[in-house]
Amino acid sequence: MPELNNSPLESVLQFRKLQSELRERWRAIEEFDSGDCDIMVIPSLSLDQQEMQKIPGAHHYEERHLFSLIRLRNPRTRLIYMTSEPLHPMIIDYYLQLLPGIPFSHARDRLLMFSTYDASAKSLTQKILERPRLMERIRQAVRPTKSYMICYNSTPLERELSVKLGIPLWASDPDLLYWGTKSGSRQIFQESGVPYPDGSELVWNAEDLAKVAAQLWQRQPDLRRIVIKLNEGFSGEGNAILELSSIAGMSDRDKTKAIAESLPNLRFQAAGETWKNFSSRIPELGAIAEAFIEGETKLSPSVQGRILPSGEVEILSTHDQILGGPDGQIFLGCRFPADESYRIALQELGWKVGQKLSEKGALERFGVDFVAVQQSDGKWDIQAIEINLRKGGTTHPFMALKLLTNGRYDRSTGLFYSQQGRPKYYVASDNLKKDRYRGLLPNDLMDIIADNQLHFDTGTETGTIFHLMGCLSEFGKLGLTSIGNSQQEAEEIYNKIVKVLDRET
Repeated sequence: MPELNNSPLESVLQFRKLQSELRERWRAIEEFDSGDCDIMVIPSLSLDQQEMQKIPGAHHYEERHLFSLIRLRNPRTRLIYMTSEPLHPMIIDYYLQLLPGIPFSHARDRLLMFSTYDASAKSLTQKILERPRLMERIRQAVRPTKSYMICYNSTPLERELSVKLGIPLWASDPDLLYWGTKSGSRQIFQESGVPYPDGSELVWNAEDLAKVAAQLWQRQPDLRRIVIKLNEGFSGEGNAILELSSIAGMSDRDKTKAIAESLPNLRFQAAGETWKNFSSRIPELGAIAEAFIEGETKLSPSVQGRILPSGEVEILSTHDQILGGPDGQIFLGCRFPADESYRIALQELGWKVGQKLSEKGALERFGVDFVAVQQSDGKWDIQAIEINLRKGGTTHPFMALKLLTNGRYDRSTGLFYSQQGRPKYYVASDNLKKDRYRGLLPNDLMDIIADNQLHFDTGTETGTIFHLMGCLSEFGKLGLTSIGNSQQEAEEIYNKIVKVLDRET
């Protein structure tokens, strides 16, 4: 059992030793889906908790990792799944019944669920660390030499948990978190030769923010809007728009003052956000100013990849993101794959970013968000806007598709093929949210699915996978991934779900 009272330096060294062991066991880990192993799932959103409160039902997002239960299709895999509060048994049953060729009871016996019974606004990992007896039960449940830990994002909390449990974490060292911030992303883009919008250095107060925004405007006098971003914001919730039209015509000398006076009138993307709160976060999180990319035909694609312990970069998928909010800055969902006209170019840009992240020592998942604007000649101008050095909103739908169909992603076409050789497409959302859905229990959703035959059909490998079911009753919010054999079929399946839910409520 590892020593539980390490100094910070000793903890870092122990963490790196565990990760070295993980690298040495890579061949075995690559076979973990068909081998004898324990996978510990920590679906903690270890992000700024004040920013997390901007997302309705954020504490239910721990359910997004439930696609991991599909790993139990391997009869020798054991899964340990942690949550803040106990999950409704019917939600667990729903996922286990998706397993092809595995008796339900056999899979259930290999699933261990642990809960902290704590709904407070702390990350799940912190809650686990505060409960030594729970940690001891976890320690007794796993086989250290045959286990590894996966998480949503890697922070010093996940590093501490890895060390205290003696289980290697399959994620980047938290010391590399900077490369997933807004300013860190811009540096990676610059170093890897990937195009990105003009913007500012990182600043820590409103006065400096006004100065760097004015300097950006001076460099690009035709700008109509500037995006103000909290450096550690996520899902677009930490973004705000500065309109320049009302202060156009100012001399360069007066621009800083005019922008400073306009900051309280920013158009915030998160509902209910105020300048008082937003400005109070700048000294804590930092902020940048970035040119808003205009365009008549504008899309928001993304590319996902992973960095293997060997340093090799794999491209996993591309998506076109579905964005909402006042200025289309907030992530609502995605379509797979990205548009055919630029998905291959997108992969190459993502690979360049992955190579640079690999040189920095990053490991496992990363995603890169872009803005694509169609030019008059029909070609696309693609610019990178941020890196997610973690799992994201596109991770769980793609992994659900992969684990359900046991198919493969073909980088030469940017398509995903099932074992039968059929290309697969999907539409996914974390934000199907309507007041009329409030009060629906998981049992009610299961009744609606059964009555209207909305389940995923393993024969045709089409249909819908649901998630975030715990959000329904309180928030009227549901997540879903609708899979089809064409983009049109996926859209039709998704729209049918919405139509049925509307009718039933």
